Amino acid sequence: MGGEIGTPELQAISRRVRADILRAITEAGSGHPGGSLSATDILLTLYHRVMRHDPTDPRWPDRDRLILSKGHAAPALYAVLAEQGYIQRDALSHLREYGSILQGHPDATRTPGVEVSSGSLGNGLSIASGLAAALRLDGRPSRVYALLGDGECDEGLVWEAAMFAPHHRLDNLCAIVDRNGLQIDGPTEKVCALEPIVDKWRAYNWNVICTGGHDYDALTAAFEEARGTRGKPTVIVAETVKGKGVSFMENVVGFHGKAATRQELEIALKELGQ
Repeated sequence: MGGEIGTPELQAISRRVRADILRAITEAGSGHPGGSLSATDILLTLYHRVMRHDPTDPRWPDRDRLILSKGHAAPALYAVLAEQGYIQRDALSHLREYGSILQGHPDATRTPGVEVSSGSLGNGLSIASGLAAALRLDGRPSRVYALLGDGECDEGLVWEAAMFAPHHRLDNLCAIVDRNGLQIDGPTEKVCALEPIVDKWRAYNWNVICTGGHDYDALTAAFEEARGTRGKPTVIVAETVKGKGVSFMENVVGFHGKAATRQELEIALKELGQ
């Protein structure tokens, strides 16, 4: 664990990470830039300020666990893992290649730092709940973090886990909903309305925190509150912008699963100062 770093440094890292995400996806010719960019600041806050982890020992028994339930945002996780030293940065240029350690969705058998193979939406919170229960039975100090997409919350399995975790008082579990308001088919409120999302989680007896998903200090405070909450799990509803950081991608549903062209990439990199 690298210890807490300041907001200006995190902002500089975020620009570099976003550039790495976009380069990797454009090189691959496929991928999911929109949700990767919306999740970037959440992941950076977790890895730089919050989680107990050790890149030199990815299987350290007392590490905190991150489950990327929205597995299509793998480019964001890979770029952050490279920033942390789990993988070589040049591996990012081999995203989605046959035989690469960086597949289109996270593969725990290939990639150091990936806890669980994910991508089938709706499964991550159930896996995280089981992990949290097992770690508590083992007497481990570890916490489990599950990052979900808001469109993913259409899945019934999410709500089964949402019942399970409070019933078992899993206060070592923290879910984060990347609330960017868009999913592959359009706005979440038109596809299958989630609102009132905060009230729904509260009704399931979760500690609910709503905060800005691009504000490092607000996210850090939310994670600190989650750590201090006893007797129930916490969900952080993080308000984000799909495609954050690139003007022509922000709030554009078309970039949910479409790679930028080479020309678009150059424009994006200039905007990011990279």
